[in-house]
Amino acid sequence: MQRRLRLIWLTLLLCLIVAGTAQAAAENWTWIASDQKYGKFYAPGHVKVESAINGVATRISAWTKTVYSFGGAQETIANYGIEASIPDPRQLAYSLALVEVHPQTREIEYIQENFYNPDNKVIWSKVYETPRTVKEINSQSFDEDFYVVIVDAVFHHGERDRQQAPDRWITLWQATLPDGSAVNSMADTTTMRLTADNLVFWEWLETKDKAGNVIEVKFMKKALNAAQGSEKIIRGNDWTGAGGWQDMAPSLDGRYTVIPAGSPAEKGLIRLRAFIKGYQFWLNRYRTDSPSGRGTAKNDSSKNTAPQK
Repeated sequence: MQRRLRLIWLTLLLCLIVAGTAQAAAENWTWIASDQKYGKFYAPGHVKVESAINGVATRISAWTKTVYSFGGAQETIANYGIEASIPDPRQLAYSLALVEVHPQTREIEYIQENFYNPDNKVIWSKVYETPRTVKEINSQSFDEDFYVVIVDAVFHHGERDRQQAPDRWITLWQATLPDGSAVNSMADTTTMRLTADNLVFWEWLETKDKAGNVIEVKFMKKALNAAQGSEKIIRGNDWTGAGGWQDMAPSLDGRYTVIPAGSPAEKGLIRLRAFIKGYQFWLNRYRTDSPSGRGTAKNDSSKNTAPQK
């Protein structure tokens, strides 16, 4: 199925390119992923290290391309609030974006975006002013596919492989409550990294009623002090059937809480301690304070010009 989608999107991409540029486009753009709404590509030859500390890249710029189906164009125009500029979704064929990624914090920052019609003419464009909005990459991010291939183009440490791995998510703990509901906690290993004494990661905490229906989901970024056995929620969102997704920020105080001995959560602590011990290379892969062969890159601050459409 994925291979079939890839062929469809590649065919669509070639149809959008004017005569005489097809070969150049094939050289510039590499397919990443596709679904019924979007086709995602990036230009490997235009990935540049903009800054580094101790030889470890801290800012990487790159060009990305997104090809839209009618539904994807509709969704994008609505999300951007640009219906006045692009009233007909059929006129939005694809977009190019200059982005910058920060491996140490798993963040992506959009510098410039250009939207094109089927005739390869710009119909909407924006250069984002500083300070720009920075988006942290997790499993819910549209930009995750772009992020992992750009980071891999510099470090080659397997971000893409870990994103697609069957054991990307590991179960931390499970519990059955007195009312018959069940709670399941899972951690996303792609987001895990060590920062000082903390293991930082995203957790998916799901509660189902006794009939098996999901009644609550908490998606949280956490910091775990494994040595002390304490954790805090940095930020997150809480979902219920009645309220939908809600920001957890109002209920967070930034304090660490001790994980109680004998609690279901202690099983998660034990598993994460084992993960820290066994996956030191992965958890320290982009650290700049004590580099030890995790991947270095030549500092290249030259201007990253746009690849051919």
